[in-house]
Formats: sequence, C-alpha cells, structure tokens
Amino acid sequence: MSAHTQQEIPGEPVDLTELRRVANDGTALRYALMELAAETPDVIALGRGDPDMDTPEHIIAAAQEAVRSGLADRPAPPSGLPELRAAIAEKLRRDNNIPADDDCVLVTSGGQEALFLIMQALLNPGDEVLVPDPRYTSYDQAIEQAGGKMVMVGTEPEDDFDLLPAAVEAALTPRTKALLIVSPNNPTGGVVSEESRRAIAELAKQHDFIVISDEIYEKFVYPPARRLSMAALPDMFERTITLNGVSKAYCMTGWRVGYVAAPPDFIAALTALKTATTGPTAAVGQYAALAAIAGPQDAVDAFYAIYAQRRQLLMEGLTAIGLTYSEPQGGFFVYTNAASSGLSAFELSYRLLKEGHVLIFPGTAFGEKWRDWLRISYLQPAEELQKALWRMEAVLGRLKREG
Repeated sequence: MSAHTQQEIPGEPVDLTELRRVANDGTALRYALMELAAETPDVIALGRGDPDMDTPEHIIAAAQEAVRSGLADRPAPPSGLPELRAAIAEKLRRDNNIPADDDCVLVTSGGQEALFLIMQALLNPGDEVLVPDPRYTSYDQAIEQAGGKMVMVGTEPEDDFDLLPAAVEAALTPRTKALLIVSPNNPTGGVVSEESRRAIAELAKQHDFIVISDEIYEKFVYPPARRLSMAALPDMFERTITLNGVSKAYCMTGWRVGYVAAPPDFIAALTALKTATTGPTAAVGQYAALAAIAGPQDAVDAFYAIYAQRRQLLMEGLTAIGLTYSEPQGGFFVYTNAASSGLSAFELSYRLLKEGHVLIFPGTAFGEKWRDWLRISYLQPAEELQKALWRMEAVLGRLKREG
C-alpha cells in the first residue's frame, strides 16, 4: 500500500471542540460524528452497523402485495401478526433449538423498543444488570430509564473478548437481576464460547438471575466460533429472554421489526406494555418480516459470503498499515488498537474524518476504558474499503511525520 501513502488528501484544520461536549456520551458521540460526516464531502462511512446491501426482492414484493391487497391498512394485534409469530417460533425451534411456541413471541418495532420493553417489565428501581464492557451504549438508556443500575463486566482482547464466567461471578451482588449477553458482540466481534455459556447458565440457576441474550448478529458467525443460544441450554428457557430481529440478517434496518422470545407470562407483560405505549408494529413491516423468516434464505448465505470476504480484506489491510486488532468471530466490525498512532482514538477518529474523509467510531463510544481502540465496520464494497485503507494510511503517515 506504500504507493498510496503520499497521496494528497483534502483536509481541514483539526478542531476537536465540536465533539468534546459529547465525548463522554457514547450514543451522542456517535451521532455527532455522523452529523460531521454528513457535512464532509466524499466520506467513506465505516461507522454505523447498517448493512449496505439491498433488502432481498422477495421481501420487498411481499410488502408491496400487503399494500396492494389492503392488508397493510389493517392493524395487527399488539403481540404481532399470528402468522409471523408462528414463523418466528418455528425458526427458533429449527435453527436455535429454543422450545418456543407462538405465545412465547412478541413482535416489536425494532430492537430498541424490545430493549425498552424488556427493561421496563423486568426491573425494579435499584436492580442491577450486568453488561459486558465494551458495549453498545443504547443498553445504558434502556436500563437507566427503568430505574436499573448497569454493572460492567470486563472482557479482554487476550481472551478474544469472551465473556468469562469468573468475571460474571465477581460482578454478582444481591441486587443482580439480569445479565446481558451480546453474541456476536458489538463492538468487538467476540462470540461467547460454549464453555463460557454453559458455566454462565449454571451461575444463573445458582444465583437466580435472568439472562437477556441479544442475538441480532447470529447469522454472521465465522469459524471456528459456533452459534449457541442461551435459551437452548438445559433449564434455561425459563430464565432467558432472547432478543432478535430481521434488520441485520436481511438488510432491513429501516423496516424496524424485531422480536422477543421468552416464557409466555413475560411475553404477556411485555404485550401489555406495548399496548399501552406504541401499540402494534406497522403491518407492512411485519408482512415483509414474514417473507424474510419463512421464505428462502439464499440471500442471507450470499450476504454472509460477501461479509466474510470484506472482513478478510479489512484485517489484511489493517495489518499492512501497522494497526493491530482483535480478529472478529462474528458481526460486522473489526475492533482495532490504534495506540501506535500516538493519538487517543477520540482524536484519531476526528482526524480520520476531517483529513481522510473516513468515518470510524472511537472505542470510547462503547466504554471509557477503550481510549486506544476504534470500531471499524466492513459494511462497504471492497473497493471502498480499499480506498478507506489508503486514506487511513496517509493520515497515519502524516501523524508519524508530525511526530
């Protein structure tokens, strides 16, 4: 890549004051960087986790037919279309070995609503939720709005960001109500190992806490890592709340359809909350989700192959420009250590945006500890990823010369 190191990149004077006011709020920091990116020409966005490919045609066709036939005009039940709930339950039994019936499923308006409803129904003021560090900070708001307290459980790159049972056990207190597992993890790409999952399941039974399992990236797990749902483990369905949706697997982030799977009494409590707040999820999105889950899965296989190739390209490119990283076992991101740049990740992400026109989120958007880390997405075509790597190399070269 050295032939591109000296290329001229349009840039602006470095001024971090725009971002410092939100530097300690991960969600606000990400949105502030996206706003700056929108004002910057020719940006290559390696920040957000929205798939860049189109929703498969058979899903779009199902939504169009629902509109044409008038089905989309009729509100669905608050718990979701019966045929969609049945398809989700069948998927959970077939693909995840989760013993779910239709009454164990609630359809939500995306994962964010699902998180809100779960925390509102589960937590009493002062209850503690164990959350892996680093984490996607939307969990923070859902927990805090329900009066809960977030307790961080550290994960480390030398453990491939596995969630170790010893760390979970050390964080337990008499106020622990739940443990949040996100696997594959956002931002690290770590996958909780089968050994860890089984040991954590025993802890959950021994200490009587609930496991909230966010499995939104489940379709994108890379060998030798393996997918395993917590609710499929012995005696764990009764104490596991599974969160998932169609956004990542089917390139449907804008359709806003998620779902929760849990024992029927908890689903009934969530449904009562949803009835009193947002009401039913939009019918047109539910018919699209039905086509996604019950229809052909060829597109998901094709997406997987493309992401796997991009993942490899990005890892090789990062190595070539002198950055180290934790090899992602799943998801859409490479969690990258940028300490060799001489800048904090916060400052480096700003300079990459303003001088290199590449949007990348700093690790501090996912936890205070991660000041040397960047979350880099590979949700761009290979040519754009290559161009972004050249731009990153040029900015890093400039920093080295500044010295």
